[in-house]
Amino acid sequence: MISEGVYRNLCTEREGSDLCRAQDIRLNLFFMVGSITANVSALPAGTILDRYGSRVCALIGCVVLAAGSLLMAISFSGRVDGYIAANSMLALGGTFIFVPSFRIANAFPKSTGTIVALVTGAFDASAAVYLLYRLAYVRDPKAFAPKRVFLAYLAIPVCILIALLTIMPAHDYDTTQQLQVKIEEAQDMTRDVHDSDDDIQSNSELWQIRTNRARQRRHQLHNIDQVLGDKRERKQRQEWEEERHEASRVWGVLHGLPAHEQVKTPWFVLILLMTVLQMLRMNYFIATVRSQYECMLHSQRQAERINGFFDVALPAGGVIFTPVIGLLLDHLSVPVTLALIVLLTTATGMLNSIPLTWTGYLTIILFVLLRPYYYSAMSDYATKVFGFTTFGRVYGTIICFSGLVNFAQYGLDYLTHATFHGNPIPINASLATAGLIVGVALVTFVHVGEKRWSEEKRAECDDERQRLVPGEEAASV
Repeated sequence: MISEGVYRNLCTEREGSDLCRAQDIRLNLFFMVGSITANVSALPAGTILDRYGSRVCALIGCVVLAAGSLLMAISFSGRVDGYIAANSMLALGGTFIFVPSFRIANAFPKSTGTIVALVTGAFDASAAVYLLYRLAYVRDPKAFAPKRVFLAYLAIPVCILIALLTIMPAHDYDTTQQLQVKIEEAQDMTRDVHDSDDDIQSNSELWQIRTNRARQRRHQLHNIDQVLGDKRERKQRQEWEEERHEASRVWGVLHGLPAHEQVKTPWFVLILLMTVLQMLRMNYFIATVRSQYECMLHSQRQAERINGFFDVALPAGGVIFTPVIGLLLDHLSVPVTLALIVLLTTATGMLNSIPLTWTGYLTIILFVLLRPYYYSAMSDYATKVFGFTTFGRVYGTIICFSGLVNFAQYGLDYLTHATFHGNPIPINASLATAGLIVGVALVTFVHVGEKRWSEEKRAECDDERQRLVPGEEAASV
């Protein structure tokens, strides 16, 4: 966008041909609005997904994504200044297409974790598109002009639309719980007998009809076993889930409470504050990584090298670290997981405040590992603490509110350029300190809350046992 002269009209002649302050702030605003739109739209996308299904949600995404691509192409042609609006449409359309994609995991119940990991890995790998495009653009700016690329990109929503209408089912795949209900129905032999059987006079005909019904019932059970696994596999999966829940230490702590009660608890407030700070800090870093190190290192060449390394590491880190994230979330308790996040965020913030080349590279390495880990851990926390029933509303509220707070990024840009004369260290140090304070509070509360909840469960079990013991003694007498 800088090479194409986007927002160059905001610069004065005295500032020369380099990136000026006003242009830099407007480009950061361009990125910030798109990021906020992607986050805020998670709540309406999830609501539409729950109410109308994946197809309707993805169809809306296709229309908005195509409109955003077309407006972006028109903007690069110089006809209108629709960059921010077009970027918002791309973000909105992307969210409406991405959110339903997780439901494809229901088509493979035996490999749900793998499918979710693949979807998450694809999301992280999508950052590589920017790197590949930049390499192509540098090689031939005319052939890969943004206008042409966005016009060609219209093929993406068209292909998704065709797949939705031809390949994908009209209704969402059954969940594991729904398949379990169908198994119970298929195992019920009384379903072979209908009230209408009384109208059949011939015993041989009645026997044949009921035999066909039983055959269809067994065939349905066989098909479900092919997808969900047989009885032995289902039992093993259930035992593994129980072990995973036990390892988390907080599974079920707020399950059963309505969403409006859950959001009033410190379990919600603290994870919300933590997410707000981390998303603000992550988006600020992504938008300003080059300008930050250009100021801290006083070298445009070094800043470009660090930025180039970041372009490669961001998608690669997410893809490589995704399997490790799954293992960590499955085997570490929630308090330990949160403590590890606080450690990584604090280390990243401290290194990002040291104006040295090696700390810049180390900051990026930790950042690209922390980013997918935090997003995965946050959704995992919401599932284990709040439950599946209210997950969409609770998780959507966290992402939506965090997205709105990200408008503060524009203020951080202004402070960096106007108050601190381009020096990002005060902002980086302040965000790291705030994250450490909130993070310690969250870890401490979860640790104490987990101990207290475990004691309450143990006390309930003891009371239940005491109520049952007299009954058992009486029965034995």
